Amino acid sequence: MVSHGGHGFNAMRSMRRGDAKLAQTKLTKGMFGRILRFARPYRRDMTIFLVTVVLAAGITVATPVLAGDVVNEITGDGDQAVVVRIGLLIGVLAVIEALLSLANRWYSAKVGEGLIYRLRRDVFSHVQSMPLAFFSRAQTGALVSRLNNDVLGAQRAFTSTLSGLVSNAIAVVLTLAVMASQSWQITLLSLVLVPVFLVPAKMVGRKLATLTNESFELNARMNNQMTERFGVAGALLVKLFGRPDREVDEFSRRADRVRDIGVTTSMYARTFIVALTLVAGLAQAVTYGVGGWLALDGTLSAGTVVTLALLLTRLYGPLTALSNVRVDVMSALVSFQRVFEVLDLKPLITDADDAKPIPDGPARIVFEDVRFAYPDAEQVSLASLEDVARLEKIESGTVLNDVSFTVEPGSLVALVGHSGAGKTTASMLVPRIYDVTGGSVTVNGLDVRHATSRSLKDTIGVVSQDSHLFHDTIRANLAYGLSDAAEQDMWRALERAQIAELVRRLPEGLDTTVGERGYRFSGGEKQRLAIARLLLKSPRVVILDEATAHLDSESEAALQRALAEALEGRTALVIAHRLSTVRDADEIVVLQEGRVAERGTHDALVARGGIYSELYRTQITHDSLPPV
Repeated sequence: MVSHGGHGFNAMRSMRRGDAKLAQTKLTKGMFGRILRFARPYRRDMTIFLVTVVLAAGITVATPVLAGDVVNEITGDGDQAVVVRIGLLIGVLAVIEALLSLANRWYSAKVGEGLIYRLRRDVFSHVQSMPLAFFSRAQTGALVSRLNNDVLGAQRAFTSTLSGLVSNAIAVVLTLAVMASQSWQITLLSLVLVPVFLVPAKMVGRKLATLTNESFELNARMNNQMTERFGVAGALLVKLFGRPDREVDEFSRRADRVRDIGVTTSMYARTFIVALTLVAGLAQAVTYGVGGWLALDGTLSAGTVVTLALLLTRLYGPLTALSNVRVDVMSALVSFQRVFEVLDLKPLITDADDAKPIPDGPARIVFEDVRFAYPDAEQVSLASLEDVARLEKIESGTVLNDVSFTVEPGSLVALVGHSGAGKTTASMLVPRIYDVTGGSVTVNGLDVRHATSRSLKDTIGVVSQDSHLFHDTIRANLAYGLSDAAEQDMWRALERAQIAELVRRLPEGLDTTVGERGYRFSGGEKQRLAIARLLLKSPRVVILDEATAHLDSESEAALQRALAEALEGRTALVIAHRLSTVRDADEIVVLQEGRVAERGTHDALVARGGIYSELYRTQITHDSLPPV
């Protein structure tokens, strides 16, 4: 049997990870320096890690030499004590090698897991700081891949790739040096077979790169299909349109091809291992044949022949791994680059150097000559996260033009208008989901661009048209608004949101899991839970983006009473599509094509006979029609 110490399998795995596209990949300037700076906190552990790798590689070469010495002692009528001492030394080296292996694994895990933690933390934190436009463009699966696949690929640069490169290089150099010192003739003869193996191995590697790349793409598409179809919304769409058979067929075709690729690559892998074993066996045959002839001729000792034969078993695996090391190195570097390109995407919304907290007291909101255009794709996204060759160059155009109005402390101002008029966009400028392009939005006299993000979050509460609930308990979702809220405060908020009775009837009460995006509850129930979350937070400014849209008439009336109580003394900005819900607003601002077209009370605007009057009469007429 010929032992290769796992080198053959590792070399094969290296080629299987190879990607034909890596050869054309251009690395960012200064990439190596940046990686080294990133790894600087781990330099002590990495130094110890590399020392253990070097020592282990030295022991790997030393053991065959000692085995040859034992044979020489036996065949040359040597001293028994010397044989015992050499045997003990081989045993000691084996123990040291085992200890080095444990130390190697410890420091490898310490460095690797430390890098994974830091990369994931940095990427997750950075992604959280990106503007909403980033999330509306990027594929969720692509982002998750950066946190998983690419982070792991970058981590391999400092563990398996680095250790493999160092240990294999040292093993090859030491092995060839020792073999040449023993017999340069046999060493040359053994190396003659290297091209016979390496050339086909490179061809196999390229073929496997193509197959593996295809397999990765197919798996990515299957993952994306599963992510979309396994979500509640996707599953409902499939069921409503009656397309499960087509979905299964499409998934099966991809899975079938992945299966075929798996069988093919497995056979390539087995062929590779068999070829490696065969070549090493032939080299050993040459060594035994030529070495034995030279030993009988008196040119070599029997121990030297054994040493050369054992060293050969440790030569071909590292040579093959080194021939493919570029693929491993490039894979790791490309993973680092893909992580760094996310980290290099600058967030549009950050705290100013002179940021201050929002001044205390009842809040007053002022929109002054506000202009806004959504950021370009290049400012907020990456082509690789959108799965496109290049980002689109289309400009969104100006969404808001010279919008000015004031929301006095404790008053309620409603934004109304046709769909696309800019109502929701305007509301997003107050909590700095986006920043104005021109003009200003102030809260208590402080431009929100110069307010601390913490004070903005504490001052402003938002309930959107389709409020999101995390797949967690009711308690956890409520606590997201106020983390240290007492249970009695939660129940009070639920009562004011007109949903406490329903929660009490649930077997688990506050500890009931709401399901993905809250789909275990009806639209109205989910919305009332979101409003309870806002009431628990008790902000000074409340923004409601058609918060009652999913409620029936009875629930809406009850909730309107609850909101009237909850909003008393607070500043409220309400986006309304159903105009009947804002008849009592202190002021109604009508937006049309991003501009303030009208403003005033409900009665005044109806009497004016303008845009608002038309919208209101259309809705009244529609609501009064008998059901079909």
